[in-house]
Amino acid sequence: MGLLESACARPQTTVFGDLAYPGLSEQAAALIHSLARNHALVDGNKRLAWSGMKVFLLMNGVRLTYTVDDAEDFVLQIARGDIDVPDITVWIDQRASHR
Repeated sequence: MGLLESACARPQTTVFGDLAYPGLSEQAAALIHSLARNHALVDGNKRLAWSGMKVFLLMNGVRLTYTVDDAEDFVLQIARGDIDVPDITVWIDQRASHR
């Protein structure tokens, strides 16, 4: 399995038959984390990670409220390894609104 395919599959990971990331925000967090950290592309991994997470959330009826600077700092923190899935989940939950 390639790095991109692996990153996209991570939100669906199961452990002993249960989802490892049961909540929608947790799944989005796992997706952006894997896409930003796996470096599946030569260039554009952070942009892909942000876009992938946003599309995933929008497809599930969730909109995020954020500033461009806030989003940029968030993605850079993920890419550097400064924050992990639990912290990413909190960031998403604090900015999420359901349609």
